[in-house]
Amino acid sequence: MKVRFKYGIRTYSGTLDEMTFGSYLKGKLCIGREYVIPKLTANNTLMGAVCKNLAEVYGDCSTGYKADLKTYAGLNAVNIPKGKLPPTSFAIFMKMMYLFSELDEGHIDLSTVTLTDLQTLGGDIASVADAVENGYLKSVDGADELTANM
Repeated sequence: MKVRFKYGIRTYSGTLDEMTFGSYLKGKLCIGREYVIPKLTANNTLMGAVCKNLAEVYGDCSTGYKADLKTYAGLNAVNIPKGKLPPTSFAIFMKMMYLFSELDEGHIDLSTVTLTDLQTLGGDIASVADAVENGYLKSVDGADELTANM
């Protein structure tokens, strides 16, 4: 349903009480609907397990590797369109791991992979420079200097 607010508020995005609001047409239209709790599916459970596991793997990586990922995130920010937030180092790590799993199908299960597995099988992504060279991350100026290993 179309929503009109008092006190000069044009639109609102988010959930408040029992309603979910969405802002459309660059803030000119607000639509509200009843809040519905999403059903838990097998895909939700799998994605949660993958994210939790990759967060642990990221935490186990060397501080130099995480610093290089953070530097890469800063260098990569110039490729992001104006008005969009650049991805964080962890988001870049997640994207790289999903692509690595996709291209090396059958060998890597992201819900159970460990840092030791990646150090053994993941020569292509052992450092940020290797990941850029092998096409797992976009090429940016200065990425070849980010050579700290996982």
